[in-house]
Parts: sequence; C-alpha cells; structure tokens
Amino acid sequence: MPDLADRLADRVLELVDVPSESHSEAEAVAYVLDRVPGARDAGDTCVLAGVTERRERPLVLFAGHLDTVPAQGNFPGHRSEDGAVVHGLGSADMKAGVGVMVELARAELDASVDVGFVFFGREELPFGDSALTPLLAREPGLATADLAIVMEPTSNEIHAGCVGNINATWTFRGVAGHSARPWLADNAIHRAGRGIAALAELEPVDHEFAGLVFREVVSAVTVHGGVARNVVPDACVVEVNMRYAPGTSAAEAEAKLRALCEPHGELRVDGNAPSGAVPDVGHALVSKLVAAGDGLTVAPKQAWTPVAELAAVGVDAINFGPGAPRFAHRRDEQVEVAALVESYTILERFLCG
Repeated sequence: MPDLADRLADRVLELVDVPSESHSEAEAVAYVLDRVPGARDAGDTCVLAGVTERRERPLVLFAGHLDTVPAQGNFPGHRSEDGAVVHGLGSADMKAGVGVMVELARAELDASVDVGFVFFGREELPFGDSALTPLLAREPGLATADLAIVMEPTSNEIHAGCVGNINATWTFRGVAGHSARPWLADNAIHRAGRGIAALAELEPVDHEFAGLVFREVVSAVTVHGGVARNVVPDACVVEVNMRYAPGTSAAEAEAKLRALCEPHGELRVDGNAPSGAVPDVGHALVSKLVAAGDGLTVAPKQAWTPVAELAAVGVDAINFGPGAPRFAHRRDEQVEVAALVESYTILERFLCG
C-alpha cells in the first residue's frame, strides 16, 4: 500500500490526466463513478456519494468541481523529479481538492458526523452555466446539510464567504467620420477613454462583513473598437468586471455599477453571480475545523466560488482546499504533495475527532 503522500499524489495526477475542460467532463464523471464507493450518477455532469440528506447526526458535504479552464500546454501532467509537486492542468484548481475528496470517500473513516460528496461540472463558466445550482434543485436533501466544505484552492486556509461577480458590456456611441477632419465626427474610442479613465481613478472600497474585510473593485477588462486607420469610429465596446462584498445584494451592486458607467455609455449586464454569506463565527463545525488544523487561518474569499450557490439554498459553506490560489489557471499550474497530505490529515482529524 503506497503511503499517504504517494496515494494522494498519484490520485491527483490521475485526475489531471483525465481531460475535463468545461463542457467536456464526461470522462471525469466516469472516473469518479468508478473510483468512489457507492457513487451515483446524478445527471448533468454531477456525481453524488455518501450521505446526501440529513439524518440524526450533523451532515457535512464536501463539494468540488470536475471541470478545468482550457489547456495552456500543460496537459497531460507530471510529477516533479523529487516527487514533491504535481504539475498540470487543474492541479491547483481544483483536482487537488477533488483528489482529497476521492481519497476521503475511499477511506471508510469512522466519522463522528455523516459525510457526503458532491462532484459537479461547468464551474469555470459563467454563473448561469454552473451544474451545481440545478443539482441543488433536483436533490433537495443536499440543502439540509449543516456545513459544506467547497474544496477550492485556499492553501489550506479557511476562506469564508465570497465576493459577488458582475460581468457587463459597456458601449460608447459616436459619429463616424474621416480622420483628417475629426471635428466633423464624434470619436467613440475617445468617449470610451474618458469613461475608462473615470473607472481607473476609483480606489478599492473595503467592506467589513462578519469580521472579515472584502474589497469592492471595478475593472475594465477588454476593449474593442475601430474600423480603419483613416476612420473616426462611431462605436467602442468595453467589457467591465465588478466584484462586490457579502452584504451587498445583486441588485444593489448592479445599481452601483450603472451609476458609475451610464453617465459615459450604455451598460448591459451580462451576468451577476451573487456574493456568498459568511457562516456565523460561532458555527460549531467551523470551529471544529479550525481546531483540527491547530488554529487554521480564517480569511475572506476575494473571488467568487460555489459557496454562493450553496448559501442561496440555506447551506452554511466555506472554502478549504490544498491548491494554492496563486497557481490557479496558470500555465505552470501545480500543487505541492505536502499540501495534499496536510489537507487530508486536517479533514480526517475534523471528521473523526
């Protein structure tokens, strides 16, 4: 029997080598169904295992997405020569977390709580494409869980809550004309420049929520415009991203963004993923997890994660996983084997006392 480090490293490398870019998760679904005892196909890229509805004991769910972003020359994966690091697509986000979930499900632990496992696809796509929210509607028993641990990359810290995420299209209109006589035209790119400059002057706004500080930020992320070098353009399109703190509703965040953008151009909101609530500081199971890690760091999640989808159906949820956020979605994506061992060991202690 390989030791824990090798088992976890081999598991994660196997998962990395299963192709599962968003919308192509079928092989990963088959892998989990084959490797996790008692797993059942829950449809639409989703797999469930263990206890999936609360009984007499508290219910803890582990949740992880199977999909990855597109490859960047980092598929298939490999293990470093010294064996200390697993490299490859999705290794940090989040096949490291899925690997730990698979090994926990196979371990037949003598847990003091009931344990369930939720695997799902399409998390790396816009919020409306996620397979998790429809799964929660099809499987209402999941909403009876006392705590969900989403195995997102957190470097084995507890990241509570998550920021909301708005994607929008900002369109600037002008009047086309000859670039030799620009005073007869109205340059849409110049209009966009003034709008973008106004956004660039904004400082991040800190919001304290449940004792944690989240940052509200707005960024212009793409610019599209122009016809030819001798044409003053009559349209320019800018894509905008806003991240907003827990405690701010989706409607309130959209109103703020419109107030910033609409004095300069037309704004169309393309997607608005709500923020995720932070569990109460005194949540018994969260406190137990902190203790299992000898005083785990608790930090705000300055990103959007599926804790928001779980919070929407009334489940307290946190982020905790072995991947390092700094390696997520990178060409050199990787996870340290020591981090896999640490994550597994903390969660085993948490479940079994």
